[in-house]
Amino acid sequence: MPTIENPTDLHPAWADRFNAADVDGMLALAEPDSAFAPQPGVVVTGAEYRAALDGFLAMELPINLTLRHSLVSDDIALLVYDWTIKGTAADGNEVDLTGTTADVARRGNDHNWRFVIDNPFGTA
Repeated sequence: MPTIENPTDLHPAWADRFNAADVDGMLALAEPDSAFAPQPGVVVTGAEYRAALDGFLAMELPINLTLRHSLVSDDIALLVYDWTIKGTAADGNEVDLTGTTADVARRGNDHNWRFVIDNPFGTA
């Protein structure tokens, strides 16, 4: 996996993996003990993190991300993106999901940026 040297390159790399239904690739962009908020007020880690991502991927719809802003201080970044998932899901249901992430990333000793907290409903 290529090194993510700029924190604003993290989300586009994640979206590429989401759109390829590559959950392992998505998880590789996060620190091992990172947290994911699959819905407002719910935080999961480990196997529950993977299961929550699998749930989003099961729709078989692409995600689109647009950078709103980023705040970087040394090796920590707050990344805020607007996102949409729209279309007819694999089960035939219409999907129209939108949100604004408020994600935290950290640059490791290898200079690679990874998610620490993935909060896709960051404004909820």
